[in-house]
Amino acid sequence: MNDRFIQEILIDWDKIEQGSYLRGIPALKGISRLEFSRGITFFVGENGTGTSTLLEAIAVAYGFNPEGGTKNYRFETYNDVSELSTAVRIVRGYKRPKGSYFFRAESFFNLATKAEEYDRDNPRGTSFGARGLHNQSHGESFLSFFQTFHNEGIYILDEPEAALSPQRQLTLFIQIAKMAEEGAQFIIASHSPILLGLPGAAIWSFDGGEVHECEYEDTESYQVTRMFINNREALVRKLLE
Repeated sequence: MNDRFIQEILIDWDKIEQGSYLRGIPALKGISRLEFSRGITFFVGENGTGTSTLLEAIAVAYGFNPEGGTKNYRFETYNDVSELSTAVRIVRGYKRPKGSYFFRAESFFNLATKAEEYDRDNPRGTSFGARGLHNQSHGESFLSFFQTFHNEGIYILDEPEAALSPQRQLTLFIQIAKMAEEGAQFIIASHSPILLGLPGAAIWSFDGGEVHECEYEDTESYQVTRMFINNREALVRKLLE
């Protein structure tokens, strides 16, 4: 057993209805067990391959609010949670995290609203800077929220790069690397060739119809970005023909 907060997940497909759309996602239906042995684990894959679906299921099975936040957040604006979370069993480590957070890019506005509501009762004052989350840009507010995370926590992030410029992604890169080095665990679904370059991370690809570990240079995010930068003029001509 390693010292990760989430050691592995097990999926009991008998709990999923035979007609469920989940059974039609090739990479997902092949998973019965997935182990987490590193401080940072990435899920990568083309849209529709199940990366965010599995990430959400893990978060909900762990006890997070489906729309994001810490395990203490309880609010709902729209219920679209898949039944996969009911089939996921979390194998936990011996350590208890000192912090936790589930981030979803598409629901961060609602989450920020709730976070500020909860923060008004904070006896130590605001946690997110003098301007508050809604008085900052989307990217600034996310980074302000992220900077309240604890170095020995479990953090599940769905496309955290969505609101961030490349420079701000580098800021996030540095903070994730430092926190993981000090004991935090991250499980992240991402398309960012910057974040995917975090050293020591495990990268699980959902492409090709099965989940398999791959190298950074083998991810489509890296390959497409490299191809565009190195052959921009020729590629643009070909795309627009």
